[in-house]
Amino acid sequence: MSDDELVQRIRLGDEDAAETLVRRYYAAILRYCAHRCGSGQRAEDLTQETFLRLFRSLPEYAGRGRLRAFLYTIAERLCIDESRRPRPYPLEEQQFPAECEGIRRAEDRAEIDALLDALPREQRTAVLLRYGEQLSFREIGDVMGCSLRTAQSRVRWALKKMRQVKDDAG
Repeated sequence: MSDDELVQRIRLGDEDAAETLVRRYYAAILRYCAHRCGSGQRAEDLTQETFLRLFRSLPEYAGRGRLRAFLYTIAERLCIDESRRPRPYPLEEQQFPAECEGIRRAEDRAEIDALLDALPREQRTAVLLRYGEQLSFREIGDVMGCSLRTAQSRVRWALKKMRQVKDDAG
């Protein structure tokens, strides 16, 4: 069943549809919140708040086929409210694309964390959404309130800066 069909059923009061929607996205939103806030308990609280806000806003929700991006937008805003300086959960080096060979050769998680910490918030968020959550550039743009091209640019510049920091250190 598609997200849009689930939303329609939830609007009609179908609790099973709501449970299905939560099961479908809970782990991914929890993982994203953990990346952003670094605390397992706080990430769980933010994830639950994300779904609470989703269900409260469903009567006004009209984004056909964009529920996933809408959920990440809610989670992103909650994480920003939680902390102005997010402490991302470390990404695995294998999650970076082949063109990021210098980043993929990072010695350990601490090195990847250091590379992420060197980025401005917008670039760090874009990288986490792209490689940590496998969102499309369009979805990243929706979450971050920017265009698809801006999302692509943020990721491209972030990867360039991460390679530069890695090269300067090595």
